[in-house]
Amino acid sequence: MRLFKATYKNRNGAKCKSQKWYLDFSDHLGRRHKMPAFESKRQSEALGRQIEELISCKVAGQRPDAEQQRWLEAVPDKLRQRFVKIGLLDSQRAAAGKLLRKHIEDFKASLLAKGNTKEYIDTVIARICRVVMECKFNAWTDISASKVQRAISTLRKSTVVKIKKINGKKVEKSKLKDLGEISAQTKNYYLQAIQQFCKWMVQDRRAGESPLEHLKGVRVLSTNRRHPRRSLEPDEIRQLLQTTRAAPERFGMQGYERYLLYRLACETGLRAKELKKLTASSFDFENLTVTTIDAYTKNRKQSVLPLRKDTAMELYTHLANKTSSAKAFKIPYKTANMLKADLADAGISYIDDAGRYVDFHSLRHTTGSLLAASGVHPKVAQTIMRHSDINLTMNRYTHIFRGQESEAVAGLPDLSLPSKESHKAKATGTDGKNCLDICLAKSGAINQNVPDRTGQTNPHNDVNNTYKRVRDRSRTGDPWNHNPVLYPTELLSPLRE
Repeated sequence: MRLFKATYKNRNGAKCKSQKWYLDFSDHLGRRHKMPAFESKRQSEALGRQIEELISCKVAGQRPDAEQQRWLEAVPDKLRQRFVKIGLLDSQRAAAGKLLRKHIEDFKASLLAKGNTKEYIDTVIARICRVVMECKFNAWTDISASKVQRAISTLRKSTVVKIKKINGKKVEKSKLKDLGEISAQTKNYYLQAIQQFCKWMVQDRRAGESPLEHLKGVRVLSTNRRHPRRSLEPDEIRQLLQTTRAAPERFGMQGYERYLLYRLACETGLRAKELKKLTASSFDFENLTVTTIDAYTKNRKQSVLPLRKDTAMELYTHLANKTSSAKAFKIPYKTANMLKADLADAGISYIDDAGRYVDFHSLRHTTGSLLAASGVHPKVAQTIMRHSDINLTMNRYTHIFRGQESEAVAGLPDLSLPSKESHKAKATGTDGKNCLDICLAKSGAINQNVPDRTGQTNPHNDVNNTYKRVRDRSRTGDPWNHNPVLYPTELLSPLRE
């Protein structure tokens, strides 16, 4: 590679040197190129070294390393396009210099090509755009981890309020109403969205590495949840179903249809979005199963869930007059408002004394709690709930019903009963004492094995008195010490003689 300054003639015909330095080099195919560099010789030499490294990577068939990627992302777009034209860089790598909104549009198209739903795509793109607008990013190289973290931590929850009248005059106007800081879990959703976009940039070979890969989400504590949920008690579920079944039409659904919807949600754990997309063909009444649509599940996987036989019979009657492509339920957009009204009719509080809510997703919590109370194995419960982590099933979606703790404590062993050793001692009558001493004490005899009594005459040594002393039991090696009831004295005397 040669570094030089070009010469040219001015209007007067005099020879002059260019202000910029030029690079003369041969690419990976042996073709010679002349490229303008910078006015500074040091910067021009550094550019030449970087070009030589790109040529070496191209000859070796290797991709540029992380350091070269960062350098390529920082160079002017015009220079990157020149590398693309020469063949040292592919068009995808050169796209890093495009405006960030162009990359976001391409990312949106890729999500659509993967079969994601419109609602999911709109939510993810809206979160990405809000973070980008808060941080004022225009290009890929502007993305900074510290700025993203700071912007997400200060995000506020807001809504658009339309003002129709001002000073008695009709004026069409709208403004944002601040509803306070967003929850910790929502902050994690924003971070996941922008990280997903950066990861796609790397996978699509538009960038070398993600500047947000090392960022971690906010720890979500149970005490920090803005909308904690609880599960319904079994009696509350029965009361809700009975009341709803006889209730009139509400939110475009008949009472019986709402009753079937709540019952199906409690027994299968299906989410509201999954229930909305069920059709008549989703149910297999021969095998008693219901199949979800993979595009509308949270893990994007199709699931086949079992149905109770009695529930399947009622669903069969409900769907008998519908075509296979017709929706199973006419569920409104706001399922929480519908359930809230039915809970009020059943006399069940929407918010309990602990501040926990009973919205439509609480029916999924009820499913997990009912499975646990029924003694279902945790692995089976995890499969029915379709969770990737057993901790999510047991910690988040399993609640304790009223009275379960008292029943568990009442089922503990009675600790006031005597121990087994004490029971054995009372059964033999020894109570921990020496058996020979007990027998001698009952018979009134004296123990001859005591050292200070050795050699003394025992007035009770007569054999005829022995059986009267020992009475019903004796634990000695003397063959004559037997129960006098079984062996009378008059029978044993001839044997002794």
